[in-house]
Amino acid sequence: MRKTLSAAAVLGLGAGALTMTPAFAAEHAELSVLHGVPDTVVDVYVNGELTLDDFEPGTLAGPLELPAGSYDLAITAPDAADASAPIIGPVTADLQTGTSYTAAAHLDAEGNPTAALFTNDMSEIEAGKSQLTVRHVAAAPAVDVLAGGQPVISGLENPNEESLTVDAGTVSASVAAAGTTEPVIGPADLELAEGTHNIVYAWGSLEAGNLALAVQTLEGMEQAPGAVPGGQSGLAAQEQDTMLTAGLAAAGALGLIGAAYGARRVLAGNRR
Repeated sequence: MRKTLSAAAVLGLGAGALTMTPAFAAEHAELSVLHGVPDTVVDVYVNGELTLDDFEPGTLAGPLELPAGSYDLAITAPDAADASAPIIGPVTADLQTGTSYTAAAHLDAEGNPTAALFTNDMSEIEAGKSQLTVRHVAAAPAVDVLAGGQPVISGLENPNEESLTVDAGTVSASVAAAGTTEPVIGPADLELAEGTHNIVYAWGSLEAGNLALAVQTLEGMEQAPGAVPGGQSGLAAQEQDTMLTAGLAAAGALGLIGAAYGARRVLAGNRR
């Protein structure tokens, strides 16, 4: 079954780190892709063309600069002859000019492979501040995110997200089961630079014991001194995608494991 992942609705990729800093062109949309399905190497097709070959779990690709329009995305077994028998999709992603997106292949709360397209906020950030977004794309229950032992994000479920604007600097965060204050992860320190939008993904499976984190950092949104806050422009911004993968034991920081993050409406499609 084909689904449409609308930008307006918000849909919602090994070890090590990947960093990219392309200029954000006003005449294009930008698309990054996160592979958040554990233990499954895949190929990714865009409009029937092989775009990502042997894509490893926990890997981020992109951002790609694409003309605005609709794109069919299909995820197949590795080395598939074509996109006719996808594992996930095909889904249609509607991309708008001057907008940043991240498409995530991940597990739903019950552990089934699915897909989500998230719109990344590229608005100006007040001087001295940083934006933090948590996206829950893991097969895991809801969690609360704590700061100083008090919940600042409560009851987030897959595939939701929530964003906070915080003072730039070091944030001590921990994660607890929803409705509790006893940390199951952390507390740990997260470094948030001024003028950056830091997006934390919790992916993997709690039951399988392979929950991990990925962090995507968008930079260049700091507000000029004396400037009036703009809207969702981001047209002069630069995007830096940094994916950090860690298992439960090593994750620590903001280990928003089992939970969290990714709001608004998410449409995902699997071809049966």
